[in-house]
Amino acid sequence: MPTLRALCLRSCARRALATVLAATCLLPAWAQGTATPRVKFSTSQGEFVVELYPDKAPSTVENFLQYVRSRHYDGTVFHRVIDGFMVQGGGYDTQLREKPTRAPVAHEGRDALARGGPRNTVGTLAMARTNDPNSATAQFFINVKDNAFLDPTPLPPGDPVPRFEYQGQVYDNVPRARLLAASQLWGYTVFGKVISGMDVVNRIKSVPTGAGGPFPSDVPRTPVLIQSATELPSTP
Repeated sequence: MPTLRALCLRSCARRALATVLAATCLLPAWAQGTATPRVKFSTSQGEFVVELYPDKAPSTVENFLQYVRSRHYDGTVFHRVIDGFMVQGGGYDTQLREKPTRAPVAHEGRDALARGGPRNTVGTLAMARTNDPNSATAQFFINVKDNAFLDPTPLPPGDPVPRFEYQGQVYDNVPRARLLAASQLWGYTVFGKVISGMDVVNRIKSVPTGAGGPFPSDVPRTPVLIQSATELPSTP
């Protein structure tokens, strides 16, 4: 016959399991590894939908979704449009005033690639940033061309790194700290892709541009407005 202590332990274990299961049910499906989050952008040029890859860049995806859920992107514009390169938005209002943001998200580019994530190819979604690799906040861009030069550069193991090749040049016995400090090697974190409405993105890339606000070039002459960014039901 079970002792009183054994019965108490079993009861506590059942309550703990129930708590874990309840907490798991409260998580979004993608956080349980069962679905892919999607976001629909309604713009003045039409609608497009992106899917996100939390299994490749979890912190970046969660950061992006927090901005979506807080309606940060609603009323912002694509302020930098370069045909043959990319379209960038999510940071400025229609008066080209920069919106406040939360703290930056850590760069996940190399980790995302190591997990099998996509590169900066046509239609992929990546985080914009300054020269500081860990400075991405709300702004994002969509590649409208294969931009391999934006891809993160994997670093071989070792310190010093016995052999490192970059843009056709070979370097021997490079201190690892030197490579980690080279911002051009970090590249840009890809965390999603346009899955419908790429024709809309292509319309955006083709609008006439010029100077505007604080920018000397590449600003659409007629604002390309993000009317809303809405999280859709996740897909299995």
